Amino acid sequence: YWDKPTDTCVIRQCTGQFNYGYEYMGLNGRLVITPLTDRCFMTLTQALTFYLGGAPGGPAGTGKTESVKDLAKAMSLHCVVFNCGEGLDY
Repeated sequence: YWDKPTDTCVIRQCTGQFNYGYEYMGLNGRLVITPLTDRCFMTLTQALTFYLGGAPGGPAGTGKTESVKDLAKAMSLHCVVFNCGEGLDY
């Protein structure tokens, strides 16, 4: 939504309100929104409302990372992914 008092674009979902990030990410594809993806987005945005983080859990290859990256793209925020494994050293 365009917020006239602050003259900026805001994102509102559930009880959360976030400023649009204006981060250009190119013309990449988007995910298909399923009920599970929608639930993941709602849960993560609610966590961000309370200044918390979130990490989807589940088996490998189910689209957890892609879902988080797609949410960041929808909010136009910079997203950095770290793939941690046994070979990662401090």
